[in-house]
Amino acid sequence: MANLMDVSDANFEEEVLRSERPVLVDFWASWCVPCRALAPILEKMADELQDKLKVVKFNVEENTQVPARFGVRGLPTLLLFKAGEVAETLVGSQSKSSILQAVNKNL
Repeated sequence: MANLMDVSDANFEEEVLRSERPVLVDFWASWCVPCRALAPILEKMADELQDKLKVVKFNVEENTQVPARFGVRGLPTLLLFKAGEVAETLVGSQSKSSILQAVNKNL
């Protein structure tokens, strides 16, 4: 999990919106079963794409400002940010191929 970092309301602007690379943000919660199923896929992607993509986890139970700002209602929600803007939105359980398809369009 070396390439997968946690972000919060406090450091979201710095780590996501100002990032040089596109950032895939995983909005999750500890009680969310599909979120736990998605975690190993994202860990693998963070390692495989570390030179092109930053992958971060955002705990919605501990941080509420950013999810509200971006309209996150269902979990898991993946938002792909490019140059500080949302480029892709994926809601619900996703396969690695569907995530990669969304990511590759924006690399």
